[in-house]
Amino acid sequence: MSDRLNVLKTYKLYVGGAFPRSESGRVYEVTTGTSAAAAAGKGGWLANAPLSSRKDARDAVVAARKAFGRWSGATAYNRGQVLYRVAEMLEGRRSQFVREVADAEGLSKPKAAAVVDAAVDRWVWYAGWTDKIAQIAGGANPVAGPFFNLSTPEPTGVVTVLAPQDSSFLGLVSVIAPVIATGNTAVVVASERRPLPALSLGEVLATSDVPGGVVNILSGRTAEIAAPLAAHQDVNGIDLTGADEALAKELEIAAADNLKRVRRPKSEDWSADQGTRRLTAFLETKTVWHPTGSLGASGSAY
Repeated sequence: MSDRLNVLKTYKLYVGGAFPRSESGRVYEVTTGTSAAAAAGKGGWLANAPLSSRKDARDAVVAARKAFGRWSGATAYNRGQVLYRVAEMLEGRRSQFVREVADAEGLSKPKAAAVVDAAVDRWVWYAGWTDKIAQIAGGANPVAGPFFNLSTPEPTGVVTVLAPQDSSFLGLVSVIAPVIATGNTAVVVASERRPLPALSLGEVLATSDVPGGVVNILSGRTAEIAAPLAAHQDVNGIDLTGADEALAKELEIAAADNLKRVRRPKSEDWSADQGTRRLTAFLETKTVWHPTGSLGASGSAY
């Protein structure tokens, strides 16, 4: 019979590999992406998304810090394999993401499908960079003396990522993938108006090989969640892509307290070639001096 209850999806946060509701118990309405669609009678309510609290933000940082040692200690090749598995699973849930992107951004199904395909391709692209970025961000340095001088990139640590407000999936992937590809862990604040694809991405990550806590996804009011994250002493970097000019200035001041690495917001064309600038945005350079030649009575070489 066609007379059956419509089973609506309950969206939850993704923190530490689990799916908690907001600690506050609050939710907010998510509606279709364009006011024009609503005016034409095609818009309306999509779902209730969790309204994250400051406690949720702190819990996400704890989870990200706990996961950092294992994730950053994995080989770059292994991280690439893990991220490629995420792309495989995104491809398997393509129809779901097409629907969510179409609803979120007010796009036709063919245009939404093109966005989802581009997002999956971008995830694969970043997965391929995991074991290559060290070759362009590090290297041997010439020195005047009997030494080797080697520079290697290392992850910054826990990075807060404010996802783009308008690009609910392609932009989201473009800011998350490079952060974790280089060994960082992430606390992601999803688009305030268009959070549903981000929350569904959490479901994909949970059933992939990505360890719990490597990516933590919060939804809610961007300014409300970002403020405690920018001031948090255990956050090492912050990407302000999803912040407006006034909020970005406020967060940058808060981030200075423990010298966080900050990536300032700017206009982005998410369909364009992203280059490697986001891969190197949250890397630190470690330089090691090593003596050459024979040292000591034994004449052994180092």
